[in-house]
Amino acid sequence: MPGSPPANLPAAARSAVVRSNPVREGATVGHNGPMGKFHRLTAVLTTAVLAASLAACADDRPSAADAAKELAAGLSKLDVGGSAFTVVRAEDVTTDLGTITEALAPLKPKVAVDGVESTGEDTATATLDYVWDVDASDEDWTYSTSVELSREEDEWQAEWDPAIFVPKLRVDERLAREEIPADRGDITGANGEALVTQRPVLRVGIDKTKAPEEGQDAAARALAGVLELDPAPYAEQVAAAGAEAFVEAIVLREDSPLAADRAAIDAIPGAVALQEFRELAPTRSFARELLGTVGEPTAELIEQSGGKLQAGDITGLSGLQRQHNDLLAGTPGIMITGLIGEGDALRSQTLFTKPPVDGKPLATTLDAKLQTLAENTLAEEPSASSIVAIRPSTGEILTAANGPGSEGLPTALLGQYPPGSTFKIATTLALLRKGLTPESPTECPAELTVDGRSFNNASTYPAQFTGTIPLLQSFAQSCNTGFISNRDQVSQQELASAAADLGIGVEASIGTPAFFGVVPTEAEGTAHAASMIGQGEILVSPLALATMAASVGKGARVTPTVLAGGQDDASPSDSAPSASPSASSSASPSSGPSEDASKSTNAPAEPSKLTAEEAATLRTLMRAVVTEGGAGMLAGVPGDPVHAKTGTAEFGSETPPRTHAWIVALQGDLAVAVFVEEGELGSTSGGPLMEAFLRGAGS
Repeated sequence: MPGSPPANLPAAARSAVVRSNPVREGATVGHNGPMGKFHRLTAVLTTAVLAASLAACADDRPSAADAAKELAAGLSKLDVGGSAFTVVRAEDVTTDLGTITEALAPLKPKVAVDGVESTGEDTATATLDYVWDVDASDEDWTYSTSVELSREEDEWQAEWDPAIFVPKLRVDERLAREEIPADRGDITGANGEALVTQRPVLRVGIDKTKAPEEGQDAAARALAGVLELDPAPYAEQVAAAGAEAFVEAIVLREDSPLAADRAAIDAIPGAVALQEFRELAPTRSFARELLGTVGEPTAELIEQSGGKLQAGDITGLSGLQRQHNDLLAGTPGIMITGLIGEGDALRSQTLFTKPPVDGKPLATTLDAKLQTLAENTLAEEPSASSIVAIRPSTGEILTAANGPGSEGLPTALLGQYPPGSTFKIATTLALLRKGLTPESPTECPAELTVDGRSFNNASTYPAQFTGTIPLLQSFAQSCNTGFISNRDQVSQQELASAAADLGIGVEASIGTPAFFGVVPTEAEGTAHAASMIGQGEILVSPLALATMAASVGKGARVTPTVLAGGQDDASPSDSAPSASPSASSSASPSSGPSEDASKSTNAPAEPSKLTAEEAATLRTLMRAVVTEGGAGMLAGVPGDPVHAKTGTAEFGSETPPRTHAWIVALQGDLAVAVFVEEGELGSTSGGPLMEAFLRGAGS
């Protein structure tokens, strides 16, 4: 149709033509009329078509922003193969990044584009934001850098310089990460006295740079001789070390006899003694099993840490040091440096520093004087042994001492042994609740048979106290048959409940793993008879018996603790093995503990029903053990009157059976349990140790 716009014009152009060429119906189209206007319309139309075509050909080449985004992604992966650079190849930049960050592996930064600013038709500047998650804390290493971009033949290229990766980083400079150790918190005892703190030590060994190569073997063997070590393994260790190595032989306390012989050490070519400070208790043996040790983690601990520990770290290895390591260790600081050169020409610059957060102290209830006294008291005992002391009024554990015969096992807190006649304190409580009094008659024959099994008294039992005797004398003389004769008056459940009211079998969070005892709630026949005298399947630790004695002293069940008040005393999650190698064979020959004996524990226990009147009666009976019974050696101990109960527990299958020796005592606000694994009688093996401890405690 004449005057109509071409059909292939864009819609907007067609509309414009129609609006600008209104031809009225019946009009004459001449040169100066509508037809003349048509030629002008053609020019307009041509211009419109050209403009539409240019609009349709928008610039779809990569932008500077695209190049910056690709570069940031590559830097985050330490692989910039997807980017282009002005004067170097992308693979060379990737190699540089690997060299720069090798010492930080597997750490990588997170890189994001903060903005891109155009500086010309074919140039731009991109700002990159970096975040390095250098440790588990919320504080990261962050910074920004700028990179220049230029377009060459439709490709944006970056100008590579190490400073776009890390500010001020120089060519051939590499990153290094160093931890800044935090000061470890002390472990304190009663009255805030430091038990474990920084103490001077000497690291003694061979410095191979100071010993002629041909004389190093002789030097190593000579040093081992001075230090009382096996020379062959140490000589092999020295030979295997690098030419510039310091090969440590031993770490000595400065006050040790071996450290005092410095002249002998100095006389050996290459032998040196380097002074350092370590977290140490007053002596090597002081509460070692409870407090624990500090040092470099084992491979097992590194694996269990889930990445928290690495070789060369310092951490708690055992005891409270391990169980409360997070509190004590603090948080190490971090320093990131740039290094260039080697050896004497090595230069460095500090790029990032995060200061350490020192550890916090762990306050315990241990009394340093009493702990040392207890350890000295046990020093000559060859078998496993322990002394646990508790303050009844507060439940504070004052000592948790193990003798050298325990060989590093925490007998005091985790030993599992039958209590023998010391358990008659709990049995008597059950009998009192059945109406018996200290004057009540009990039948104490020389021998008693229950379901075919014979029960006897100790070989030293005084004959004059057989027959019908009052409960007080059955208790004071420790008449086994007298208590077993009353077995029908007390059920096993009532026996277990009485024990629980005194703290036996009642779990408590004391700040470290502990065993509080097992008293089965069901037992019949000979098993129930044996339970009446602390044998059968009943197991306790020295801590459990000290808790029992403390409860009698306080007149209410005591909950012990080794952490001072005001601290989180949640029991640590990591489990600890039994401290008693004979736990599975420690009961009487006829009835060893069952495999699931631990399931018979009374925890969580109901509130204790122990009354002040019941506790007073028990103290009366315990006093009679001192004044009339087997603990007469305690009668002359100065200070408050001593109340006690001895115990002997048979174990094993030998004839005669082997025996554990026990004795518990109360004096004023002090409750003590003494245990000897391979003892004779509680009175003869445990009694002298208890006397020595109480006399020392009162001095």
